[in-house]
Amino acid sequence: MLTEFDLIQNIKRKYSLDRVGDDCAVLPKNEKTDLVITADMLVEGIDFRLDWTTPEFLGHKALAVSLSDIAAMGASPDWAMLSVGVPPGLWTNDFLDRFYAGWHALAAEFGVELVGGDISRTPDQLVIDSIVGGTAPRGGATLRSGARPGDEIYVSGPLGGAAAGLQLLQGGTRTHAAKDGAILSLLLRQLRPNPRLDAAAYLRSNSLPTAMIDISDGLSSDLKHLIDASGVGARLIAESIPLQSEALNPGTSDDALENALHGGEDFELLFTADPKNISSDKLANFHRLGEVTSNVGIVELIAGDQSQILGPKGYRHF
Repeated sequence: MLTEFDLIQNIKRKYSLDRVGDDCAVLPKNEKTDLVITADMLVEGIDFRLDWTTPEFLGHKALAVSLSDIAAMGASPDWAMLSVGVPPGLWTNDFLDRFYAGWHALAAEFGVELVGGDISRTPDQLVIDSIVGGTAPRGGATLRSGARPGDEIYVSGPLGGAAAGLQLLQGGTRTHAAKDGAILSLLLRQLRPNPRLDAAAYLRSNSLPTAMIDISDGLSSDLKHLIDASGVGARLIAESIPLQSEALNPGTSDDALENALHGGEDFELLFTADPKNISSDKLANFHRLGEVTSNVGIVELIAGDQSQILGPKGYRHF
């Protein structure tokens, strides 16, 4: 069955679209900087459910997913455009005021200015279209295509929390009733994610990543995107994958690993780095997962003395 990634590749080939394929488009701006732009769409019933979240959380997340793309390019955000298709039932209450309050609270944290957008009517579901633009040093944006055999693979933080939070929501748990701090942390990991612009700035200032992507679809899928773009392979060490500690209840380690591998929406940064540029102090706050190999297109997962080919099982729209 055709996936959205197959469709994108087909369009790229048919129309010779060389700029398509990273977390952001990179366009020349001036002699010192490049313009980076990303676009994301969130559709009610597919990407969120209104009975699971709050308007403030949803406004936050609508911007966070795009800021995460900017972070994955090693860039800095500057401005945004936000378009919403609003059903009549949400037009007549305070939903939009609260939604924009959540959006602007995160925007203020990172100095992002809302410069435009559009508002339209939809029959019955909310649709959100987020565009964010920023800058990177001229020729300095971090692409997915720079990984080379021998590079080491790192991630900026623990994985699997957002997937565990989604499972809690599917089981009926809600933030307003969550009295356990660990449970609330997992719910917020899903509903109110934090883009890792701090990690991106640090990595950029130390010129560390050779390739980078954010984990939105899941480690297995996003690592596959990265190695395919770079024309390489990868070897992961299962025991080295950092698992969200709040999800590690007794007897659930296997589930936590599955969530970390395939869950997605953690919005941590997955990157490769040349070992010649790495020192323990530079990457003390990051987690080494494995290494880049010359086994093109193949991700190998090592667990103890067992080895298996890890297929991309993260989220797909189609």
